[in-house]
Amino acid sequence: MSDLKTASRIEVLFDKRKDESRIMSLFLTAGYPDLDSTVDLILGLEANGTDLIELGMPFSDPLADGPTIQFSSTKAIENGITMQRIFEMVRQVRKQSDIPIILMGYLNPILRFGVEKFCEEAKSAGVDGLIIPDLPPEESAILEEHVRGNNLALIYLVAPNTSDERMQLIDAKSQGFVYCVSVTGVTGAREGDEVSRSVRRFIDRVENNITKNPIMIGFGIKSHQDAREIAAQADGFIVGSALINTIRKHYPEEGWKEKVFAFVKGLKYGTD
Repeated sequence: MSDLKTASRIEVLFDKRKDESRIMSLFLTAGYPDLDSTVDLILGLEANGTDLIELGMPFSDPLADGPTIQFSSTKAIENGITMQRIFEMVRQVRKQSDIPIILMGYLNPILRFGVEKFCEEAKSAGVDGLIIPDLPPEESAILEEHVRGNNLALIYLVAPNTSDERMQLIDAKSQGFVYCVSVTGVTGAREGDEVSRSVRRFIDRVENNITKNPIMIGFGIKSHQDAREIAAQADGFIVGSALINTIRKHYPEEGWKEKVFAFVKGLKYGTD
């Protein structure tokens, strides 16, 4: 059963979750703010309460990303990030950590790298799964064979405008968890009650239609209070733009990583 070890890290994480706890997944752009910080950031995020890492694969035309993650992707590309460097970052993390790592990005760079080679390299490096926002489940055959052959989870997204029937299809085709986009649109932290209202309008449909996989909610969470309210009916929550904004605010001042880790600890546990 050793060949299932990589794919099972996500399953083990959710299986071990206590009823009252919520899984915290953080999105980090590989190579941002510089190439040398990514591994240390991942290890520090884990030490401060992060349960799962979504490692962004920068792309020059990110359809679903708001300005914050677009900025970090542009910077990472300028820094010289490559797919091989991303795989090497995961290998370095694996020397010290078993935290589940999911690569998140767009289909074009995977096609350019070569689907079969990409999936083999991902498995070899210690990647656990993929989130490809511009790959709908109806067109997933281009990846599915090689993803399954390398025991990688393929995780799909649902949004408030996803029909019940399509949610059921996505649940059937997803492995690991289903990524619930709490508001329609691009990524980014939202203000006021926008996220809570949106979540309340569609979380009941999600619960009725996503029955095979755990549910993770993201897009717009920027505080512990947001996470508590938005993920109350879910298995966990995902934060991306608020983390990138925190890095951007403090880098490269002295002690910037410690300030980022303090923000992350507050996200998970609160500041009291």
